[in-house]
Amino acid sequence: MPSGHMDVSVNQGWLRRTQEGDALVLTAGGRWLVEQSAALDVMVRDVAPEKGRPVRLDLAGIEAMDTAGAWLIYRLLRTLGELGCRAETVGARPEFAALIEQASVNDNPCEIAPPSGNALMRMIARIGDSTLMVFSEARSFLGFFGLVLITLARGLRHPSRLRLTPIVFHVEQVGLNALPIVALLSFLIGVVLAYQGADQLRRFGAEVFVVNLIAVSTLREIGILLTAIIVAGRSGSAFTAQIGSMNVNEEVDAMRTLGMDPIEVLVLPRLMALIISLPLLGFVADMMGLFGGGLMAWLALGIAPDLFIERLNDAVSVSSFWTGIIKAPFFALLIALVGCHEGFQVKGSAESVGQMTTRSVVESIFLVLIADALFSIFFAVIGI
Repeated sequence: MPSGHMDVSVNQGWLRRTQEGDALVLTAGGRWLVEQSAALDVMVRDVAPEKGRPVRLDLAGIEAMDTAGAWLIYRLLRTLGELGCRAETVGARPEFAALIEQASVNDNPCEIAPPSGNALMRMIARIGDSTLMVFSEARSFLGFFGLVLITLARGLRHPSRLRLTPIVFHVEQVGLNALPIVALLSFLIGVVLAYQGADQLRRFGAEVFVVNLIAVSTLREIGILLTAIIVAGRSGSAFTAQIGSMNVNEEVDAMRTLGMDPIEVLVLPRLMALIISLPLLGFVADMMGLFGGGLMAWLALGIAPDLFIERLNDAVSVSSFWTGIIKAPFFALLIALVGCHEGFQVKGSAESVGQMTTRSVVESIFLVLIADALFSIFFAVIGI
């Protein structure tokens, strides 16, 4: 490239190239600011000395410089170094030299992200990662279940180790305090079942059989299932948040340091309280569901309460009631185990508490539905 000015505009930055013996002299001047960075970038890129050639960069003519100009000067020096040129900088004002130094300190190139690849392969990879995560979570959950069973067996052998006061406290929290919402929702579900069932059965002149619909669906399935879902969202999430917060605050580690078993102190009271409370809540849900259905049948269909009770006795037996209630302890076991297990999985931050609480509710409801489906299949096979 011929020597001379590359740009000598008065109000712009410029870069002049001259020859002194074997050395190449680059003289910079003007205003090296972000407004002129596009033109200056072209000038800097045009400098292409031979490899190994000595270069002197004279910055005495620079009148103003900001970080953009400092970066261009630093990049020029870096390029010269990569070409093996012995570069020397002279004449820079102290404040400009400090800017160039800061540009060199903050030159931290980032690795280029690998290519994203095929969309189908990414989807398959995500499915594989999710599958591995499910298996890992299942293995961790089974291990936690075994640990709880061992601790529970030890507590039953030595009843003095069981803490009665926390059990009563949690019975109040997960049972008594949940009673209003369970009763209200069950009543409303009974009303909806009666109304929708009557609307369909009226087409066949079989409105009276709405009693059978309400009784069978409420006692066998909806009453206890609705109760378990409410408890999973209300109490299971609370278990996770409580234990997770203790984990974040290192209270669980403090328990272990004091020789206390966190499973015995934190898990067993919640587990036993839920096993005690859920059947009672299920009974209340059944009664309120039948009451709501009977009230709507009376108002919408004119089925008097005495006729409703008579049809109820014909439609269901005591076994239908116990078919629903017997599921309650198993649902309680699943909800308590998942809630406590996810609480112990919380690591280090409040964000983790939120994530594990959400996962706890989703997993609890999913496992409750799976267990309910298995119970339905089992009862169908044995003819109940």
